[in-house]
This record gives sequence, structure tokens and C-alpha cells, in this order.
Amino acid sequence: MNMLRFGELSPELIAEFTRIVGTGNILTGEDRANYARDEAPRLNFKLPDIVLIPETVDAISRIMKLASLHRIPVTPRGTGTGISGGSVPVCGGITLSTAKLNHILEIDIDNFTATVEAGVTLADLCSAAEQHGLYYPLYPGEKLATIGGNIATNAGGMRAVKYGVTRNFVLGLEAVLPDGEIIRTGGKFYKSSSGYDLTQLLIGSEGTLAIITRAIVKLIAPPGNREVLFVPFDSLEKAIHCVPSILKSGIVPVGIEFMENDIISIITEFTGREIPLHNYGAYLLIMIESQNQDESLKIAGDLTEICTRNGAIDVFVPGSESARRNLLEMREKFYPAMQHHHMLDVADVVVPRSKIADFVQAVKQISQQYGVQIITYGHAGDGNVHVHPIGNAVPESLVKELMLAIYHAGINLGGTISGEHGLGFDKKGYLPMVASSASLALMKRIKQAFDPFNILNPGKMLE
Repeated sequence: MNMLRFGELSPELIAEFTRIVGTGNILTGEDRANYARDEAPRLNFKLPDIVLIPETVDAISRIMKLASLHRIPVTPRGTGTGISGGSVPVCGGITLSTAKLNHILEIDIDNFTATVEAGVTLADLCSAAEQHGLYYPLYPGEKLATIGGNIATNAGGMRAVKYGVTRNFVLGLEAVLPDGEIIRTGGKFYKSSSGYDLTQLLIGSEGTLAIITRAIVKLIAPPGNREVLFVPFDSLEKAIHCVPSILKSGIVPVGIEFMENDIISIITEFTGREIPLHNYGAYLLIMIESQNQDESLKIAGDLTEICTRNGAIDVFVPGSESARRNLLEMREKFYPAMQHHHMLDVADVVVPRSKIADFVQAVKQISQQYGVQIITYGHAGDGNVHVHPIGNAVPESLVKELMLAIYHAGINLGGTISGEHGLGFDKKGYLPMVASSASLALMKRIKQAFDPFNILNPGKMLE
């Protein structure tokens, strides 16, 4: 979207914002630099003029009314764990942190819901649910991420095969509009045919339509037992070919991850831990949940038979909780390991599940064409492939050209450009590759309806 002319933060206006949040909740010095970046590689952003850390939704409402009146850009932010530049400012102005909206307001054991403020971390929500004998099953991979951030990006993760993504677990929201109005959507109910579904519209909007301040999320009964299978194959083609057979069998794994030998070598070096059966071409990591250990053993046996029938070399089932945890932690550390290896960019392209091997092969051809090493791994159960070019002294222009080729490869196989990271600032320029002109025009009209002065997270998602 075109930027409108923004106002300036005068000393008098800063004083008004200070009165709203209190002197201890405004940053104007060097510590603003911590709010000028997220986990995205190689992106430079402008410092916010001020950082506000309100403690109540009423304070956020007052901030937005004042910002709207004076046309001051506002960038919402959780803990800054995103990797698309979605929570960092590109126009200066105000960064608004939800860090102090971090209260778990209710765990309703009768309705299987949790009501939490947007700054609550995933780790704290999961812990609170477990203390009440319930379970929040989504795990996008970063426990320090906030629930508000997860909702803003519609985060997915390794458990999406069975549980879906964040939008599948959000029942209602409280949010502050750009003009300061507070709206509440949904509730502790599972069905509604009452007007437009504003809850779902705000999910995945990356802070461009409203500031999410509170959420009602669905909880479930916890599983009795968890298990992990690590399955080597000669090739990625064989590993991916096995996935439909698993899903057709009636077994619903929590998640099915794929990886090749290159990432196994990198993670072994990064962690100093040896991975079992680590000398093969490709692997599936299959996560299952069940009511008890006997059921887990039966499912593991059935999966072993299916995988072996589809070309698996072996099936490793950990014999202890520590061995199981070791495998899962290995997978969780893939992104930090990539950062350690001079990651140039990151993509999370989604293709139809059956096309994963074709897409990875196309990426390998792009790697050879540009002379840049590219690591791929991801979620075999939902077709989400994480792509990491790595290397030193690679020109920015070459990286952009390479990434464009990667996105074209995914789209040509029936895919799209992002499955769970969001577009933010880094990926917004690729949206016209997958959205028609009519769709883009409609998105811009929606943005205009919510935010006519374009003050809320400007420069994100839409050009």
C-alpha cells in the first residue's frame, strides 16, 4: 500500500504518551535497538522513535486514539521471535510491545478454554493448561513466542498434521482498532453463523488491521503417551512416497517431518550429539500420541510395517524419554543451526504433499545454478518446506534472484509462498505472485476499511 504522510512525535506528544503508560513503560534511548529487529536474516530496519509498553487494553486504546489523531505509525510487537520482519518498524514512530499484557485470565476446565492476554508466552499457556489437566497442543517451535504473535501470523509448526494451525484453536479475540475502538469477537462457543467471522479475519493479519490484546483459545484433554519414530530412507523420493500410505492407513500422526543428510550433519556438529542411523539419504521423523503405552506400541508397529513396505531401511524407536527428547530437541534446533551457518535468507514454501520431493529437487537445481548451498527440511505431513540458502560473501542481488527462483519453483508445483512465517516486510513483495489483482485489491480495501490512515504496522504484507 502507498504510505500516507505521517505526523511527527513532538516532545509534547511524547509527554502525552508517557502519561498514558507511565515513565517506566516508555523507551527513548539506545535500548530501542532491541525493538528494531527480529530473527529474520540480513534485514535492516529503522529505529522506532519511542517504544511503549502498556499494561492494559485501555492504555492501548488511548495510545491508538492519540496516534490516529496525529497520524503516528504504530508497530505492534510480542517477543520479536518472527522471521519475516513483521514486528519491526519500517517507518519509525511507535513500537507497541505487548510484553506486560501477560496474564492468564482463566482456565475454564468445563468449557475446555483458556482466556489469555496477548503477551502470554506459548510456554506459559502450555504450563497453565497442564496444571489444570488440559493440553494446548500447538507447537510452532518457539516457546517464548507470544500467543498474540502466534495468532497474528497464524503460526503452524510440527504438530499440524493432527491439530492444524493456530486458527483452528482460536475461539474469540479482543482487539484494538487503529482508531482506538475496542472490539470483541467470538466467545467460548464452537459454532456461530452470526455475521462475518471477524475472529478468523484478524488471525494471520500480522498486526495490520488491529492490535490483538486478548484471546480465547481451545484446550483439549492431554494424551496419555507420546512416541517418536526416526525412519531412514535411501532417498527423499522414497521418504515422501511413504507419507500418503501412512495417512491412508487411518493412523493420524501428530506430525511428520522430513530431512536429508545435509541437515543431519549440520545439526550433529552444532549440538555435539550423535543422531542414530545418521548415514542415509533422507529421513522421516514421525510423532504420535495415544491413550497409553500399549496403544503407542501398536501404532509404532503398524507404522514400522508401512514404512518398511515403502522402502525404509530401518525404524528407530527411542527406548527412553531422554532418547525421545534428544530426537525432538535435534529437530527444534534446526533454525539456530542454520543461523550459525551464515544463513542468507529463509523461506517456508508450501506445496502439495506429493510434490515435496519435486520441489526439493528443483531447489537443488537452483543451488547448482547459482553456486549457493541451500538446505531444505520441513513438514512432510502438510507440504511445508523450509528453505535456507547459506554461505559467505554472497551479493544481496544474487540472494534476491535466487529466492525469486525458489518461489517460482514452488508456485509452479501448485504451492504458495508462506505456510506459517507470514509475509511481514521481508516477503510482502512476493504476494502478487500468488494473489490475483482482484484479490489484492480486495485485501487493500479491507486494510483501508480498518485503517484509513495506514498507521498500523505500515509497510507490511501489502505493498
